[in-house]
Amino acid sequence: MKLRSEYSIGIFHIRINWLFAVCVFMTATAFARLGLWQLDRAAEKVQAQAALVIESSVNAAPVEDILAGHLHRANPELQNRHVSMKGEFVNGRSILLLAEFFQGMIGYGVVTPFRLESNDQLILVNRGWTTGILPPDTPPNLRPVSGPMEITGQIHVPPENARVLASQIDASVWPLRMRSLEIDVIADIIGEPLFPFEIRLTEEQDGVLVRHWPAVNADVNQNLSYSVQWFSLGLLVLFASLLASSNLWALLRGSKP
Repeated sequence: MKLRSEYSIGIFHIRINWLFAVCVFMTATAFARLGLWQLDRAAEKVQAQAALVIESSVNAAPVEDILAGHLHRANPELQNRHVSMKGEFVNGRSILLLAEFFQGMIGYGVVTPFRLESNDQLILVNRGWTTGILPPDTPPNLRPVSGPMEITGQIHVPPENARVLASQIDASVWPLRMRSLEIDVIADIIGEPLFPFEIRLTEEQDGVLVRHWPAVNADVNQNLSYSVQWFSLGLLVLFASLLASSNLWALLRGSKP
């Protein structure tokens, strides 16, 4: 078998060293398999998180059972954990998160503090989305819910690199309007400490609005980023070898082949 061959298709010419071509193919295939492996890892994370959500939703533990040592902002183990809460909504201290979208419509995210019956702890409960398309000077319908109740929700842990948009807040007007949920700022305005995470209401709970967030929020960004890198390297190897063994570069530059 000849190790070298030449082919022409019109003005395109290519020289193939078959031993070199096999090496290039194996290298590109290895990069592609690494990319697929990262996609599989991302899928496994989503499936594992979904299974955890289903399991924990059956018997949501009281939020008071979470040890204080676990309540730090960078704890990914709390992400999507189902918890139960007994107490009352503090309807007069709701927060509106500006410019949130659902099905292409602009509106507000509605966050209402919930005071626990057991220890008076305040927890910011994200109740969901409500429309912002209203007649002028019409306040949004927050559908307040009063009285003692027991509700369940999922803890939301923001990513460490989450972008927080600073807000110009008028603390004298309720509900507060904010661009991002700044828990520390809200605690200062209310004048008492808050649970360090927001809790997003699950379906069919008292006070729930339109749940516009995913039920499972697994951290797969790193896997997807690595996958793109591996696929890009594979394509780069193929493209570089094609440039080195053909007159493609000359054709792309418009030079005479």
